[in-house]
Amino acid sequence: MPKDDNLSKIKVDGQNIIENTELNLWEALLPVVLLMSLLAYNIFFIEDQEWFGAYTNQIILLTGGLIAAIVGLFNKVSIKNMLAEIWENLKSVFIPVLILFLVGALAGTWLVSGVIPAMVYYGLQVLSPSIFLPACVVICAIISIATGSSWTTSATVGIALIGIGSALGLDTGMIAGAAISGAYFGDKMSPLSDTTNLAPAIAGTDLFTHIRYMTITTVPTILITLVIFSILSATTETSGSADLSNLLSTINSTFHITPWLFVVPAVVIGLILTKTKPLVALSSGVILAAVFAFIFQGDVLISLSDSKLNAVVTSALTDTNITTDNEKLNELFSAGGMQGMLWTIYLIISAMIFGGIMDGIGALSKITKVLLSVATTVFGLFASTVFSCLGLNAIASDQYLAIVIPGKMFKKAFDDKGLAPENLSRTLEDSGTVTSVLIPWNTCGAYQSSVLGVGVADYFVYAFFNWISPFTTLLFAALNIKIQTLKK
Repeated sequence: MPKDDNLSKIKVDGQNIIENTELNLWEALLPVVLLMSLLAYNIFFIEDQEWFGAYTNQIILLTGGLIAAIVGLFNKVSIKNMLAEIWENLKSVFIPVLILFLVGALAGTWLVSGVIPAMVYYGLQVLSPSIFLPACVVICAIISIATGSSWTTSATVGIALIGIGSALGLDTGMIAGAAISGAYFGDKMSPLSDTTNLAPAIAGTDLFTHIRYMTITTVPTILITLVIFSILSATTETSGSADLSNLLSTINSTFHITPWLFVVPAVVIGLILTKTKPLVALSSGVILAAVFAFIFQGDVLISLSDSKLNAVVTSALTDTNITTDNEKLNELFSAGGMQGMLWTIYLIISAMIFGGIMDGIGALSKITKVLLSVATTVFGLFASTVFSCLGLNAIASDQYLAIVIPGKMFKKAFDDKGLAPENLSRTLEDSGTVTSVLIPWNTCGAYQSSVLGVGVADYFVYAFFNWISPFTTLLFAALNIKIQTLKK
């Protein structure tokens, strides 16, 4: 069994960065090339993406991990070391997996309790198609700044906005793109966000210097995003406005609609604002929604099961479908419960296995170091950082690794160029944090598509803030706008 004498390990904020002196670039890239080729073949050439059944992407990720393990064995990396890194990765997503289960339960119980129908009912009367998309951006940005979490924002107001927009006849990809744009703007600018704290810690600057410096690229990006969504809202034809009275009547006849139902989301958001743990806040939302279901929606529960308690438990655990005389609402009033989150959870676990092996054999640091070696100019340094973050979001399938590894690798290079550390921390966020949601097999992409019920391919183009951000940071670097230098 190899002793891994060729490996050196650095631990940063709980994340291991492993270097392997035996591994060359082509060997490091081999699992990546094969993974991307299989994923691309599946997406573009296999009808309905059913190459290996429902879990095609998971199997492809595990296959990529197997190839990476074989490469590691040929380069004197022990299986024990690879398994250790897989375990570290899996431990890092334990809480997110629990949150996913709770989000599934939340969606089911908020449906049968009437919370989501009430949000749709009142939202239809307030948000018109002409302002809906920019309003989505602003609402989600405010909630995300307050909570520091794009995930929580999507699991609460994001779900409701998808429902309201769908009823108005808007494309769900547009709605999801607007919600994600606002949520990630808020997540990025909030001092409560974990990534917003992680990036300056890795780069060597303080939190509020980092946030102030981010406004230089982030504010123009969100303004461009709002202008685009305003134009889309004003020019997009919708089919829902003419049928509004019928939709409102159907919702009102199916559920007992009352403003009291807003107590449930208000309590959840209030708990999050008071820095309550997400698991506690979401669990409270599930329990409170179950109580409200018994109080307000007795008829709905009886229509689903002979036992009201069984109907509530089923809504939290498995599929729930509430039938109305409106086909559009039938699609909206369905939820998968915890069971509906299993596909996403399996994808996250598969991604963590692949990323763990790639990190364990030293492939991630090898690829990043090669990018660093070609950064001979200031712009080249910024560009290499951006591409490292984008690549690691795709390869390691985790936004934290996409911040930690390039941050550690490029820190000295920024210092050698006489650049202040906030340049690095901002670039890590502009390209690492926000693009994670654009990768279907990344933990963020898998989560958002599962919670919002919209595929990454459907919202990718419309997540304007997320894919414009890396271009903005590169533009500012190329034009030397507000590039902070080290103070002597």
